[in-house]
Amino acid sequence: MANIEIASFNRRAALIAQENGADRIEFCAGMEVGGTTPNIEDVIALRKELDIDLNVMVRPRGGDFVYNEDEFDQMKRALIRMKQQDVNGFVFGILNKDNSVSLEQNRALVELASPLPCTFHRAFDDVTDMDVALEDVISCGFTTILTSGCEPNVMDGLANLKYLVQKAQGRIVIMPGGGLRSTNVEEVLRETAAVYFHSSAITDGGNTAVAQEVKELKEKVS
Repeated sequence: MANIEIASFNRRAALIAQENGADRIEFCAGMEVGGTTPNIEDVIALRKELDIDLNVMVRPRGGDFVYNEDEFDQMKRALIRMKQQDVNGFVFGILNKDNSVSLEQNRALVELASPLPCTFHRAFDDVTDMDVALEDVISCGFTTILTSGCEPNVMDGLANLKYLVQKAQGRIVIMPGGGLRSTNVEEVLRETAAVYFHSSAITDGGNTAVAQEVKELKEKVS
């Protein structure tokens, strides 16, 4: 039996996800750029409305995952404020200019977040060396990697996802995400033996999870 995390870009999406069986919410803004840090007021309100786990993205802008000192300071301040709101974890990922994992910056944020768990998000799909990046992310103290297997989507990255799950050997959770839907989640589960899956559950071109899609995702991994 596996779990489902739903990426939610507004409070309504998060509540639909909860009502239809999601195990955890990844809350963020900026759907058009793949997710950014949400508004603190929205986090405070959503925390009061949710009974399931709430992980919050910390990402100052869209684009690449290389951040200057001002952006990094912004990430630290956002994480500290979010940590005070009884959230359950954080989602972020910082790379160097050569697309390797930034050990110093990521470790600093993981330490700030402690004892809350951290997910290294799809910045992982931009790394140049998947094997090195896996070990680097583990060494930084992350508990989960959200990835499509360093390919545009989970189906293209299926072989890599299977490889990553095996290479991780339980040291970190490899969470497939990126184009994951109820139509392919059974195959991804069967091929990878992953224990957590990530989807926006948006199937209608909107910006909010579709109730039936959340329900079917959960049913197919249970």
